[in-house]
Amino acid sequence: MKHLLIVLLIASIFVACNDDEEDLNKDISVPVSVMDLQLKSIEKYISTTGTVNPLKEVTLKAEISGEYKLLRNPATGKPYVLGDYVRNGSNVIVLQNREYENNLKINSLKLRLEISKQTLNKQKSLYEKGGVTLSELKNAEIDYINAKYSFDDAQISLQKMRIKAPFSGKIVELPYYTQGIKIEAAAVMFKLMDYSKLQMEVNLAEKNISLVETGQEVRIMNYTIPNDTLMGIITQISPAIDAETRSFKTIIQIDNSELKLRPGMFAKGKIVISSINDAIVIPKDIILSKQRGNTVFVINKKLAQERIVNFGIENPEEVQIISGLDTNDRVVIKGFETLRNRSKVKVIK
Repeated sequence: MKHLLIVLLIASIFVACNDDEEDLNKDISVPVSVMDLQLKSIEKYISTTGTVNPLKEVTLKAEISGEYKLLRNPATGKPYVLGDYVRNGSNVIVLQNREYENNLKINSLKLRLEISKQTLNKQKSLYEKGGVTLSELKNAEIDYINAKYSFDDAQISLQKMRIKAPFSGKIVELPYYTQGIKIEAAAVMFKLMDYSKLQMEVNLAEKNISLVETGQEVRIMNYTIPNDTLMGIITQISPAIDAETRSFKTIIQIDNSELKLRPGMFAKGKIVISSINDAIVIPKDIILSKQRGNTVFVINKKLAQERIVNFGIENPEEVQIISGLDTNDRVVIKGFETLRNRSKVKVIK
C-alpha cells in the first residue's frame, strides 16, 4: 500500500510538470517576418551568361613606309591617346614619305586630267559643227577617261599616307612610336572600336530550342551596373545542336548607347519566354516541400496557418501561385522553418 502511494505521488508530480510545460509552450510566440500579398507581374526566362564584344572593330596598319607623325585630337588639343573618341573619316596618323609622294606625280596627273578635259570639250564642239570625225571625238573621250583613272588611282595611293578612322569609335590600342621615326609597311598603327552596340554569343541547352526565336527580348546585367538593366534582342539562332555539349549557339545584340558595358566584359542575360501581369507571386525560398504538396504559412489572428499552394509560371527566384493564396494574405517569409499549423507567432520587422 505504501509503495502504491509513492507511485501515485510521483505520477501526479510528473503530470503536473507536463501541464506546466504545455502551458508554458502555449505562451511562446515564434518571431516571424511577413509580406502582404499584392498582385504583380512575373516573367519566365532562361538565364545565360557570355562575353560581350563590339559589333565594329578594326586594327589599322600602315600600307606604306614613312616617318611617323601622331596628330592632335581637335577635341582636346593634344596628341591622340588611348580612349579618345574619333569621328568617322578623321586623320589620326600621317606617314611622311617624300619619295613615295614624288613617284605618284600627282601634280602632273592633275594637269593631264585638266588638259584632256579641255580637249574633250573642244572636240565635242567641233564635232557638232562637223569639224572632226566621230573617231576623233571618241579618242578624246578615251584620253579623258584614262587621265581620270590615273589621277583617281594616285589620289587613293596618296591617302595611304594618312591613317584615318573608317567609322566613329574609341581608340583601344595605340602602340607607341617616337615622332619622326621611320615606320615600315604593315606596322600596327591603332585599333578602333565602336561598342555602342555589342553582341554576346551564348550556348543554350537543347531543351530550350523550341522556346527561343529571333526578335525575343533579353535583359542584360553586369556587376558594374547593379541598379540598371540593358536591353538586348536575339538576332541569330543556330539550328544545329552540339553533340558533345547538347547545346546550340545564339547571338544576342545589345543596345549599349550609353557605353555602360565595355568590350570583353562578362554579362548575364535573361531571355524572356513569357510573362503575366496581375498575378500572385511569392519567393521560391519560402516554400516547403511536403508529402501532401508544396506549402507556405500565412498569419491569421496571430496564428500560423499552413496552406497548400499550386504553381503557375516560375523562374529561378519567384513563382506564380494559382491556388492556395489570395491577395492581402500575410505570408511568412522569415521564421517559417520551425512553424507548425496553428503555431502562435509574433510578427516582427
